[in-house]
Amino acid sequence: MGVAGLAAAQVAPPANIDKLKQMKVATTDLNIPVVPQTGPNAEAIKENLKRVKLPPGFKIALYAIVPDARHMAVAPSTNMLFVGTRKTTVWAVTNRNSGETATEVKSFAPSLKFINPNGVCWTKDGFLVVAEHNRVLNFPAAEFFYEGPDVAVIEVVGQGKLIPPEEESYNHGARTCRVGKDGMLYITLGQPHNVQPRDKLKLYNDAGIGGIVRMNAFDGSKREVYARGIRNSVGMEFNPKNNDLWFTDNQTDGMGDLIPAGEINRATKAGQFFGYPWIQGKTRITEHGYDKDPLPANITHPEVMTDAHAADLGLVFYTGKKFPAKYQGGIFSAQHGSWNRTDPIGARIMFTSLKADGSADKTEVFADGWLDPETRQYRGRPVDVANLPDGSILVSDDFAGALYRISYTGQ
Repeated sequence: MGVAGLAAAQVAPPANIDKLKQMKVATTDLNIPVVPQTGPNAEAIKENLKRVKLPPGFKIALYAIVPDARHMAVAPSTNMLFVGTRKTTVWAVTNRNSGETATEVKSFAPSLKFINPNGVCWTKDGFLVVAEHNRVLNFPAAEFFYEGPDVAVIEVVGQGKLIPPEEESYNHGARTCRVGKDGMLYITLGQPHNVQPRDKLKLYNDAGIGGIVRMNAFDGSKREVYARGIRNSVGMEFNPKNNDLWFTDNQTDGMGDLIPAGEINRATKAGQFFGYPWIQGKTRITEHGYDKDPLPANITHPEVMTDAHAADLGLVFYTGKKFPAKYQGGIFSAQHGSWNRTDPIGARIMFTSLKADGSADKTEVFADGWLDPETRQYRGRPVDVANLPDGSILVSDDFAGALYRISYTGQ
């Protein structure tokens, strides 16, 4: 093959998606390899979990070995879930005996080539949405048809059409998604710079980069920018009580260990502006001289300000009934851990209680111990939190490549 032919092959879209869109066979091998769930790696992770500190009455255990585990979508009808990654795989995690651990982990739709399929979420009628770096796919009845390599697929947003291709970057390319009560699909779009240059402001404002966009969950129509002024959100969730959309935001790097503060925000309506790149937390952003500008009007300030550079990612409202009353209806959120801080911080699960009016009350550490205080090295880095139907919660960890189950057993 000549150079021109090789280049064309590299940019040509994979034919498998066209076959799957027509419900045609794309794969001849019906067997999908499974990830080993026992052995030295599993035992080492279990040993590390003995270091995790929890409030009295709670316990944590290894639920599944899931390489590069990121955001989770627990199936509505069957005892399984899907787990996104920042690589090329979406994992199907199944608990076939309804026990306390998963029994099988294998790749989902392996005939497709995913690119950074970090975001996974459900429509209200059981369609699985996968939000990649620059594409969005929708899989009908995925929890029932994932057993084979070929699955039906709907192309919500084609490759290169979620953001302009020239804005693709290895930086801040992990999307998260949720479907609201309005049936619309909400997707976070981190802006790809540490601080976006001024000549990018209009483009990003119009496209929703550095914000949250929403669209029809099946054909991508009716797209609009729901929220702006966000640096890089990698976690959002609707409050089931009032439909407010809460989301985390990650801070500007290079300003020191203690600033800017991390953020957990609340959007109560479309069109709100959350301050970036002019301000984050209480810190004015100096890069590109944004601190010299007057603050824009109508900034919606954070509900919660967390430790700088702890990297707040996924969050969930606890909807179970097994945890003590103080946790019911509150927010569990994951801190991935700092990478550019001289004194490392994070790698823990936080809990935020809410006031009667739906605003944030207090935030405290719930689970801690993945950051070794002696070596200052990570034994794990939590990414996301999800409810299980039995009233326990799952935590994903992309560093250890695992899911953990936290349950309450009483005092």
